[in-house]
Amino acid sequence: MSTTPIPRPRPNVKQPDIEERLQDKIKDNTMTSPIQKIFFGCPGTGKSHKISNDIDGGIVKTELKIDKDVHPENLIKTVFHPEYTYGDFMGKLMPQTDKEGKVSYQFYEGHFLKALGQAYKNIIIAKQEGTKAQNVALVIDEINRGNSSAIFGTIFQLLDRCENGLDKGWSAYGINISDLEFTKLVELTGFTYGGVDNQNIPEYIYPGETKGNLESFTDIFKKIKIKVKVNKAVGSSIRIPYNLSIFGTMNTSDNSIYFMDNAFKRRWEWEYVDWSEDNDEKLDTVILEGYGDGKLKWKYLVEKFNIFIKDNHNSVRSGRIEDMQIGYHFINTDKVTEDQIKNKLMFFIWDSVFNRDKNPLRKLLNKNDKELVTFGDFITSHKEFVNNLLEYTTK
Repeated sequence: MSTTPIPRPRPNVKQPDIEERLQDKIKDNTMTSPIQKIFFGCPGTGKSHKISNDIDGGIVKTELKIDKDVHPENLIKTVFHPEYTYGDFMGKLMPQTDKEGKVSYQFYEGHFLKALGQAYKNIIIAKQEGTKAQNVALVIDEINRGNSSAIFGTIFQLLDRCENGLDKGWSAYGINISDLEFTKLVELTGFTYGGVDNQNIPEYIYPGETKGNLESFTDIFKKIKIKVKVNKAVGSSIRIPYNLSIFGTMNTSDNSIYFMDNAFKRRWEWEYVDWSEDNDEKLDTVILEGYGDGKLKWKYLVEKFNIFIKDNHNSVRSGRIEDMQIGYHFINTDKVTEDQIKNKLMFFIWDSVFNRDKNPLRKLLNKNDKELVTFGDFITSHKEFVNNLLEYTTK
């Protein structure tokens, strides 16, 4: 395996003073604050939609001004799951076989390194053009379905951001990365390896530059927090920049999949997404196909469903009411069919909500403990379930 070598140092690099750094901040208009937030709530409340959607663009477009149709590279999405690793997040070596059957290894960037490189690249472009750097968003859906502590690893340290001063929005602390990670980061930032000079020092070329090594970009690398002495990366320390925002989503009902410790939680802002606050006008057109006169609305069934669960909270598994309610997008289709009611909604209430105590369902359907034993018994009464739920009144 061969990798791009890291350049050797040259002495006597001028260090910018405080005034120069302040002027740089003013010139490229970088005094902004990133968003670092986890949206949580019951299933189907539109958490991902709130962040980024195809209609109005969500927070990504309205607050960060990222137009994914124009600059798709500024929006990076991923989903955590039990097999997701630090390598998937930061980067890892993967084998490749050529036509002759020879195996080689290539380092592929993970979602975080890709987002970090794009944010750095935008800062360099803004510096050259004298404009404000474009924002980058990393969106992590189902953030609690993976082992967050293992996935973030040392990146965890970067989540603390500076609140004030010249480094507002930047990570308060840096971390060191490996030579492989650094070389890939330099590539993602926009540089390409340009061979070595007559002293055998590797040169990196940036588009539009006639030649060159990192020397002409030393001041920019100082700004993006990669420590550089002319052509040598010293310690290759990195920080999350002010123009990189990170979002997470999680269903509260999935809270037990992987434990998120308090040290991790406190590094995020949190926002609860309440099912009752969804004002999507399209919901008024979603009907229950096969029930009543064909005019019954899914929206009303969801409302009654959540009231019913709240009223029977003593029978809810673990007593976590918000975990077991649902949002209007729990079934996200133009119409809700009988099969969706039976196989998704009724299975959810049977297996997750009242898995240990079926008495609330027996009372709703006027069944005794011998008439309602199996899930098969339950779904045969799907019409009674829908009708009785729509007519349900709070206790």
